Amino acid sequence: MHEARLPLTPSPTGAVLRLTGARLIDGTGAAPVDDAEVIIDGDRILYAGPRRGPDDHPEATTVDLKGKTLLPGFIDTHVHLSLSLETPPAQRAARFESEHVLAAAGIIHDTLMAGITTARDLGGLDAGYRRAIAGGAILGPRLHLAVAVLSPTGGHADTCMPNGERSMSLTALMTVDSDDEMRRAVRTLIRSEADVIKICTTGGVSSPSDTPHDLGVPEHQIRLIKNETARRSGQPVAAHAQGAAGILEALRGGVTSIEHGYEIDAEAIALLQEQDAFLVPTLSSALRVPDPAKVPAYLYEKKVLWSGIAREHLGAALKAGVKVAMGTDAGVCPHGENLKELAYMVELGLSPMDAIVAATKNAAELMRLDDHLGTLQAGKLADLVITEIDPLTDISLLSDPTTIGAIIQGGRCVKDLKGWLPMPAASTFNAS
Repeated sequence: MHEARLPLTPSPTGAVLRLTGARLIDGTGAAPVDDAEVIIDGDRILYAGPRRGPDDHPEATTVDLKGKTLLPGFIDTHVHLSLSLETPPAQRAARFESEHVLAAAGIIHDTLMAGITTARDLGGLDAGYRRAIAGGAILGPRLHLAVAVLSPTGGHADTCMPNGERSMSLTALMTVDSDDEMRRAVRTLIRSEADVIKICTTGGVSSPSDTPHDLGVPEHQIRLIKNETARRSGQPVAAHAQGAAGILEALRGGVTSIEHGYEIDAEAIALLQEQDAFLVPTLSSALRVPDPAKVPAYLYEKKVLWSGIAREHLGAALKAGVKVAMGTDAGVCPHGENLKELAYMVELGLSPMDAIVAATKNAAELMRLDDHLGTLQAGKLADLVITEIDPLTDISLLSDPTTIGAIIQGGRCVKDLKGWLPMPAASTFNAS
């Protein structure tokens, strides 16, 4: 298998940290470990399990976290960190480019503070943001990027209104029609350091000239994309797919993940399981009807209709046991509330533990980072979330970022609201 990009932010010290007394939910789906111990050396986990004797690591700084819960850093596999769809178009258009960059940096920071230590931006950010985070210039989730979204003219990535005027101007959207255009687009995205290729096999809710029932990128072009990526780093293919016919088209073409899946049916569920593909249901966006005063009329009308369709079909898919990875579609829905998605998953049929696995282990597997991330196990990167709540009792409480008391990312403390950890939290900006 090709190696997925894993930008690291090294731990600033080589100190060994021993966390004891907390309840450990390690992301594997195993039963919680009460009175646990986690040993962190630099940016890696040396041990995670039941508490042992104090002599195992006498050099470690020990922190008592009794009454708290340790979880893996959460992973959001579907975000748009440079987009806030409910910002008025005139306000967006009036911004200088520098204001767009600073606004995105603020959103990136807020996403990390919500407990998301790794994220996959499916259209919007360029590789400069990933480099800034990896280099420590700004704080944010470890990033994988699609860079741009591909669809045919008149499809979901085409923001032109029927009169030719654009409903929004986004360089992250690319219209491609012929096979040669598709090849060139994929090669251009890979040159731009894309980690994943995002396509639209259906229309959508937020686009002005199509609907989720309309078909977009066809099956044969998906196979063409896969042939191109196989020649490079084997980048996964993520399909925006909402209507039933386009979901099947995507799966028959061999995509890695179905994003949204609003009208997924029994045939598609069976095919998803047969191919071991992922469903990223984006329930935070799918089930939410926005304020009609903040979005175009066409978007509001489609959202009212399709949120009901999504609830029915995605609920059936989750109960059928498809492989789910957490994604929120933040940017279409509000930023900084990413873990609301866990409560929606539970509402539609997953257990709290299965929802946590979807947001940790499964999400890391989808991003091809499961050798390093997604679970709290020896050898993995030290990405941890520390909270005083019990998510297995009421997972909805995690949706409030203030319940995330502390976050360790790659061995660095990036958030510590209550002084639980014996290290200063990293600053937001590093001018050096």
